[in-house]
Amino acid sequence: MPVLRPIHYRKFEQFLRAVGCRLVRQEGDHRVWDRPDLLRPVIVRTKKDLPVFEIKSNLRTLGIDTRQYLEIMERL
Repeated sequence: MPVLRPIHYRKFEQFLRAVGCRLVRQEGDHRVWDRPDLLRPVIVRTKKDLPVFEIKSNLRTLGIDTRQYLEIMERL
């Protein structure tokens, strides 16, 4: 079974675009992504690799489970 691994922030941003998010703004090294149905924005730090705990937190915000995330990432 595939597991979550740290991923480069640009690859994660490709995923965000694929699920309908748009970049709202950048403040320092944080990029703020939004989608009309979200209760709060998705925050992505622009450091080289995002750790697994940040990916999981953002997936909870998006309402996407790990399996769906991995399926979408395979297609990208």
